[in-house]
Amino acid sequence: MELLLDTHILLWLVTDSPLLSSKARAIIEDVHNTCLFSPVSISEISLKHKKHPDRLSFSGEAARSEFIAVGICELPLTTANAAESDSLELFHNDPFDRMLLAQAKSEGVKIMSHDRQFPQYGDFVIPV
Repeated sequence: MELLLDTHILLWLVTDSPLLSSKARAIIEDVHNTCLFSPVSISEISLKHKKHPDRLSFSGEAARSEFIAVGICELPLTTANAAESDSLELFHNDPFDRMLLAQAKSEGVKIMSHDRQFPQYGDFVIPV
């Protein structure tokens, strides 16, 4: 299965955070799954790093390099992905999260998230 990882899942994975559940880790480490990251996550990390470098010590570019180094593949963002936002209900107002959801839905991939609002969007969400 192709699996887009929400930004916090990516960060928990590369920092080996105890917040990453054993369920999430098992799905990510399953050799039959391909884990993906979005340019949206890189932008979100860049913004959070600029605002709070004391809480997020690495930049978007550093995160991108780390994701690639551990074998997570980039899922390019398209205008079709952005247009898919029209189909999403307003359960969630965060523009980064809405774009990740739209991208996953548009590309026909699953998205893994710990966000409690994500499962409302349908069976393409894997809640962990």
